[in-house]
Amino acid sequence: MSSVPVFLKAYPKARPRLPDAIAAIYETHYQSNRSGGTTASSLAQRMEAWMHRQVAADARVGLPASTLEIGAGTLNQLRHEHSAGPYDIVEPFSKLYENSPDLDRIRAIYPDIADVPEDIRYARITSVATLEHICDLPFVLARSGCLLENGGSFRAAIPSEGTPLWTLGWKLTTGLEFKLKHGLDYGELMRHEHVNSAREIRDILGWFFSSIRSRSFGPSQGLSLYQFHECQSPRIDRCKAFLANRT
Repeated sequence: MSSVPVFLKAYPKARPRLPDAIAAIYETHYQSNRSGGTTASSLAQRMEAWMHRQVAADARVGLPASTLEIGAGTLNQLRHEHSAGPYDIVEPFSKLYENSPDLDRIRAIYPDIADVPEDIRYARITSVATLEHICDLPFVLARSGCLLENGGSFRAAIPSEGTPLWTLGWKLTTGLEFKLKHGLDYGELMRHEHVNSAREIRDILGWFFSSIRSRSFGPSQGLSLYQFHECQSPRIDRCKAFLANRT
């Protein structure tokens, strides 16, 4: 693929290794965090509701729009979704959703977006607090562009990773709670989990989509806790060229 921008050449990224002490409690902590099992994570989930609402804002009751959610986790986005169309998910961690009461609303489950059949098209591809975790983000976004039907939209809400307000927010809540409970540095866990900054995500979205409308939970993207990006008109030539270069 010619004229590849510099920010794409950093991918796929290597996830930083966790210190042994954090690795030993990682899975238990992750499940507790995603289920709102601590005071700080419960507060965080209430704040994160803004992201869920933004992603679901286009869903209309009874409208049969097909949806693919990337990183569906515990299926907590479904409580905000009202579309009557088929709902598929990409989620590699089955323990997160296997006991969900909403599991019967899911048509198909894929452990990786590469497993989604090439002939399927979606009106909506969504993601809530997931893109910052993905080591090969350009691949996921290029594949998403190819899976959208004409007129469809990619709707992503993300934490404002890499900005001062976001960093201060987690340090004073989940970071402090983690330190008091385990005596360990939550920053090590964040560096392991959040491999992409909000700026990097926005740059890659802009490469693969020609139309992006954004909103922030804060006065600006640089001074916010969360961001939402609605992306349409995928640059199919760029998406296909990128994917072909990876095969």
